[in-house]
Amino acid sequence: METLSRRSFTSAALAVIAAVPLGLADRAAAAPARLRLPAPTGPFPIGTRELHLVDRARGRELMASVWYPARDIRRHPVVPWMRPAVLRELLVSAGFAADAVLSPLTAGHAGAPVLRPSRERLPIVVFSHGAHDHRADTTVTVQELASHGYAVITVDHTDDAFVEFPDGRVLVPSEDPAKSLGPDDFAADIRFVLDHLDDIGGGALDPGRIGMFGWSKGGTATVHLMFADRRIRAGVSLDGPMEPAVAGELDRPLMMMTAEFTRAAEPAVAALWSQLRGWRLNVQADGAVHRSYTDYQALLPQLARVIGMSDDELRGWIGTLDPGRAVTIQQAYPLAFFDRHLRHRPSRLLSGPSPAFPEVTYLP
Repeated sequence: METLSRRSFTSAALAVIAAVPLGLADRAAAAPARLRLPAPTGPFPIGTRELHLVDRARGRELMASVWYPARDIRRHPVVPWMRPAVLRELLVSAGFAADAVLSPLTAGHAGAPVLRPSRERLPIVVFSHGAHDHRADTTVTVQELASHGYAVITVDHTDDAFVEFPDGRVLVPSEDPAKSLGPDDFAADIRFVLDHLDDIGGGALDPGRIGMFGWSKGGTATVHLMFADRRIRAGVSLDGPMEPAVAGELDRPLMMMTAEFTRAAEPAVAALWSQLRGWRLNVQADGAVHRSYTDYQALLPQLARVIGMSDDELRGWIGTLDPGRAVTIQQAYPLAFFDRHLRHRPSRLLSGPSPAFPEVTYLP
C-alpha cells in the first residue's frame, strides 16, 4: 500500500481530489449541459476523500473513495461524480459523443473532517461495481448511506474499470484476455481494502460492523467474499448473476434486489438462494432492468433529453421503472437493510410489501 499512514482520518493526505473549476464551463455559451444527481435524505453533510492504494503482493494499483458524515463542509468544495477525462471515455464507450454532457456534482465535500454522530466508530459499507464500469455508479446509494452516518468505501477494479490515477493516467476496461477479472478478483480487491481499514480510517471506522454491496459482477463478488471472509456481516446484491457458483452455505444476512438475473430465469441465482441459511430477502421492482439499481436510472433520462434519444431507445437502457421511484428505492432499501443488520434498527420496510413502494415485489 502506498502513501497511507496512521495519521488522523480527518487530516491524512490519502490522495488527490482536484478542485476542477467546473463552474467556468457552465458559463460558456456553448457548454454542454450538466447532469444532476438527486440529493441524499439523511441529516448529515457528506465528506469524501480519494484513495490511491497499491497492493504490492498482487501487483495491483487501485483507486478508491471513502464517503462519510462530515463535521464541517465549509471551504471544502463538492466533487464531481466522475473526472472529466474518465467521463469522456465512459461516454464514448457507450456510443455517445465525448462532450455530450458535463459530470454531475455530488453531495460529497473533498477532504471535509469526519463527524462521528455518536461516540461509536462509524459502521462501514464497501461497494464493488459491475463489469466494465466504475466506482461512482451507485453514488445515489453511497451518498444516502453516508448522510445517515455510514462510512462507505467504493473501489475501482483496475482493468475492468474506467479510472484516473493521480499522475493523470486514464485507464479503461481491458480487452486483453490475460487481464480478465472474475468476481473473486473483485473480492480480493475488497479484501485488501478491509485489511487496511486502520490506515484508511485512522480509528474512525468500526471493523466489527462491515457490510458490502455490489452491482452485477460486484453483486456476485459480494456473495463470494461473504463466503470467504466473515468480516462481511451483511450483504446486498444488486442484480448479481452469481456465476461462478460458490459451494457451501451462508449463515449471514443477504438481500437480493433482482431485475434481469432472477431466480426464475437464472439457475445460479436460484441455487444461491437455496444456500442461504441466515436472514434473506429477495425484492424486485416492476419494470426494472439490469441498470435500474444504479445512478444510470437517474442520469440517462437527462442525457436522453440532451442528445435527442427516443423514448424507445431510453427504455432499452433503463426499462419502464420511473426514474424518480428508482432513486427512492435505491435510497430506502439498502439503508433499511444495513440499519437492521449493522445497527440493529428494525425496519417495517423489510418485513413485507409496503404501500410506500407498490412497485416492489417481495419474492418468497
